[in-house]
Amino acid sequence: MAMAMEMENKVYVAINSDLHDGFLTLQWTLKRWNSNSHPITIVILYASNNICKDYVITPMGKLPVGSLNEEKLKDLEKFEEAKDEKILWRYKVFCGNVKVEAIKIERYDESIQKFMVDLINGLKITKLVMSLTFMKPSSWKSRSAISGSFYVHRQKPEYCELFIVCGGKLVFLREGLIEDDQGIMVAKTRSMRQSFRDLVIKMFPENNSKLKNQSDSNSLSSTSNGEFYQWEKYKEEIENYFCQLLSTNFEEVDDFVADEIVQKKKNITEIVITEHMTVQEKKDALRIKFMKIKEAIHVSKEAAKSHVEGQAKAQWAITLCIRRAEEIDGCINDEIAQKPDLKRELDATKDELSELHTEVEVTKSKLSSILELQRELSNKMQLSSLARSRAEVQVEKALKQRTDTLQEIEEFRKQRDVLRRRIEFCREKDAISNATMLMEPRFEYKEFSAAEIRAATDGFSERMRLKSGGDWTDVYKARLHHISVAIKLYSSADVDSEDTFQAKVKLLSHIRHPHMVSMIGYCSELRCIVFEYMHNGCLRDILFSGNRGSKRRNKVLNWQARIHIVANVCTGLCFLHRVKPRPVAHGNLNPSKILLDRNNVAKIHGVRTPLTCDKSDIRSDIRAYGNLVLQILTGRNWVGLVEEAIMMDQSKLIEVLDPMAGEWPLDIALELGRIGIKCLSIHEDRELNMTSLAREVEKVKKLADEIVANGECVVAKGRYLDGDEDSTEFPNFFLCPIFQEVMRNPHVAADGFSYELEAIQEWLKTGRDTSPMTNLKLKDQHLTPNHSLRALIQDSLKKRPTSTR
Repeated sequence: MAMAMEMENKVYVAINSDLHDGFLTLQWTLKRWNSNSHPITIVILYASNNICKDYVITPMGKLPVGSLNEEKLKDLEKFEEAKDEKILWRYKVFCGNVKVEAIKIERYDESIQKFMVDLINGLKITKLVMSLTFMKPSSWKSRSAISGSFYVHRQKPEYCELFIVCGGKLVFLREGLIEDDQGIMVAKTRSMRQSFRDLVIKMFPENNSKLKNQSDSNSLSSTSNGEFYQWEKYKEEIENYFCQLLSTNFEEVDDFVADEIVQKKKNITEIVITEHMTVQEKKDALRIKFMKIKEAIHVSKEAAKSHVEGQAKAQWAITLCIRRAEEIDGCINDEIAQKPDLKRELDATKDELSELHTEVEVTKSKLSSILELQRELSNKMQLSSLARSRAEVQVEKALKQRTDTLQEIEEFRKQRDVLRRRIEFCREKDAISNATMLMEPRFEYKEFSAAEIRAATDGFSERMRLKSGGDWTDVYKARLHHISVAIKLYSSADVDSEDTFQAKVKLLSHIRHPHMVSMIGYCSELRCIVFEYMHNGCLRDILFSGNRGSKRRNKVLNWQARIHIVANVCTGLCFLHRVKPRPVAHGNLNPSKILLDRNNVAKIHGVRTPLTCDKSDIRSDIRAYGNLVLQILTGRNWVGLVEEAIMMDQSKLIEVLDPMAGEWPLDIALELGRIGIKCLSIHEDRELNMTSLAREVEKVKKLADEIVANGECVVAKGRYLDGDEDSTEFPNFFLCPIFQEVMRNPHVAADGFSYELEAIQEWLKTGRDTSPMTNLKLKDQHLTPNHSLRALIQDSLKKRPTSTR
């Protein structure tokens, strides 16, 4: 079974040393059978046309075998063998990946067609592709190629498929058909009436195209034109002759048929006359034999005559063909002569094509770069579009948030206005309550004992002593009846006698005003007066940073707070000047005489003791007030800067304003500057009182409040320059009852109150066993850390915004 399959997959191809025809035959075979699903094996039956027993072909032409010695014949055989091996190698290479086998037909004594029939029977060949040139005559006595092909076709076994290929195209012998490039039958040999030239075109198109091109290239010559016309004149007659020969060749030249005719002739001529025949029968037989012989002679004469005519006509056709061949040879020679020029033109064209190919590659590279850039730009555009869409969504959200924020701001402004009004109300209420509290019987001009004063000041401890402008004063911080107070000692230089001290106490006891520092009590033994405690210290320590002392007082005042201080001082000074029955002059108004409470409300202290005054004293207070206004504007002690700036250029005023107050509204700063200069410019012949000044200052204050309320200017809160916290911004229970500062390390004493550890330890070290708050005796001196309060204080400190100068 496997052997049968292998035999079916083998295709035998009979070709000779004609490479062109062999390649075309192999190409036709591969095209017909080779495929990936049904691989085949090609067996090449190779026969060289040079092998013959009668003659050999040498470079000098055909020579009889006997004319050469054995050595020469061996050398010639080796040469031919090497030539055959090379041709076979080229055939195998042409087949590519297809499996190839080769069988060499080295010599044969009988005719090639009989040898092929025996080979088919011996090898059991089922598929045989035979080139028509394979059957070309190899000896002078061999039959024609077509006749030999007919013989093989008729004598082969039925299982063998025979394919005759001529010029790469299939030829059907019996039907006379020939296959074109697309596998279509295009000719019928028996009934064909096509011209010889058409047949040549179908079988050898490349030769015909060359011939046609050569004819076209030589058509310019008049001689060639004449010969061409002569060829065209006899062309039809030669074609008819060729068809006649071809028909005769197909029908009568067949060897097998010819043998049968000869055999019949022999039968006719060899009529046996037996002895049993009668005389008449013998006569009749001889007569018939004679007639047959006569008829055969007549036929032979006619055939000889037709052969002579055919030979003459063949000689005539050969002559024309030779002449035409010579013409073609001439054309070929001309073409060969033109070949160098054509080659140069071809090389030039190849160079141009190469340059064009290079340009095309460069252009492709550029195009590829451009396309890559286009893709990148497209991606970036998509990303940009996406980012833009996202940005638009974010902008819409931001706009919506902005609208909501504006609405919230408006609500906050309304709430702020309400809170401001409440704060003003609370301040006024606080001032009224303080005045009422000071007028209560237990505090009204209360005379404290020396022991109470010493206990409250810790024996006039330096720790309780207050500084002003970096210098120690005779003022001590203390607590009396749970109230923070300031106790001022008067030396003999201040009050030289008891009467003078009592007069001062009596004067201060009559001064009751929200913007005047109130007296709480006094001690005649120690000659000290108890005043209300002003937590933010004096104005001088805040304005003039060069003279700063206590950390608590290093606070920055914004421009609105300064305007309020100017208004408060004006109100207090106006109160002194309007006192009945006669006005009172301060006599020494300056920033050190202005004290600030927790809410930066300004109060005046240090009124001179003699109550007698005249207009000059009043004018002196007004000039001092103008000087104070300009100092509050500039934060400096030299008021000439404002006067020079206003006189030169109003815009120069901005350069001399105190930058610690923030950005002043220019119109308000100018108005305050004019008020200050007006006060400094007062003379005896010019009437100016504090009442009119108070009205002007009140207008400026209202304008400033409106600007802040409308949000036209952001007002910064006061802050400590050295980073300490303002105790007024914390709840009271965050403050140490002794130091009145925010506690860092709060501890609970036996009385249940929390104190700064350092303060309560110093209190107990002095030998005291009473509570600083209740003045009751402490059960013990044990101190317990107040971790909860400490955590609250630290959390509050962390949440406060840090600010720098």
